[in-house]
Parts: sequence; structure tokens; C-alpha cells
Amino acid sequence: MTEKHTPNYQLANLPRASLGRRLGAALYDLLLALAIYSFAGIIGFALFALCHKVGLFVIPEGTLLADNLRQNVLYHGLYQCWLLLAVVAFYSYFWSHAGQTLGMQAWRLRVQHLNGQNLSLITAIARLCWSLFGIGNLWLLVSKQQLALQDRVTHSEVVVLPTHRHKS
Repeated sequence: MTEKHTPNYQLANLPRASLGRRLGAALYDLLLALAIYSFAGIIGFALFALCHKVGLFVIPEGTLLADNLRQNVLYHGLYQCWLLLAVVAFYSYFWSHAGQTLGMQAWRLRVQHLNGQNLSLITAIARLCWSLFGIGNLWLLVSKQQLALQDRVTHSEVVVLPTHRHKS
């Protein structure tokens, strides 16, 4: 097995995160996701404007570029897909590489497979889809195992990391 897929038994038996902790981390991450969404929006609009400027498409005379982006179904759909892709990339990258987003770091949480190994990129994307924009966490209200819907479907868990004590 490669290092990324080697079970980490030190992380495998940590306590699972409560709904409150998950929501706290989600609030932090929501602010970061909004920033990423906004930044991706700026980049997407700039690319749209550049495509118009080089003549890849023509907008009707007297129409603002932003209005055309909103009203044209194709352009609007592509733009929304770009924005969604940016947010999905944020979560899936951090979940698959470090097991944590910045909000999860602040709340000492980690998402992982049940044996402590990191999620694959595909599993991270599936987890994001099954979370249903966070609604999947409500499953914790009825789950005796402290597993949300996205945890159960992707065979993963969110655990609370221990505090590190410094020696004096």
C-alpha cells in the first residue's frame, strides 16, 4: 500500500464529532467557501469578458456583458458550473489531502475512512454530494453511531483530534 492509503491506527479510534462541532466547523468553512465562490466569480467573469473581447461570441448591441451572462442560458449554466466546481475543488482537495479544511482545523476535526486513512479524491467528492449542502448532518440526530448520511454512504467519519499538550 502507498503511504496515502496505509491505515493509520492512531487515528482510527478517535471519538466521532458531534453535530454541534460539525456545525461550528461548517460555519467557518462557509465563510471561506463564500470567499472562494466570489473569487471564482471574478475569474469567471473576467474570462467571459475576455472571450467577448477576442470575438468568441457577440452580445446584442446595447446589452451589458453581465446582463448577457445572466440571461443567456448557455453562458449562465457554464458560469454556474464553474462556480460550483471551485467550491467542490476546495472541499475535495482539503478532505483528500489533509483530512481537514481550515474550519475543521479550528475545531480540531478530521474526516477520514474508518481505519484512519485519508479519503480519496473520488470519495471526497461523493461525500460532498451526499452531504446535501450540510443537510446530511441532520442524520446525526437519529444515529447511534454518530455518523451523518455522508459518513454512512462513503464509509467515512468525522473525528475529534486530541489536543496537543506542550511540555514545560
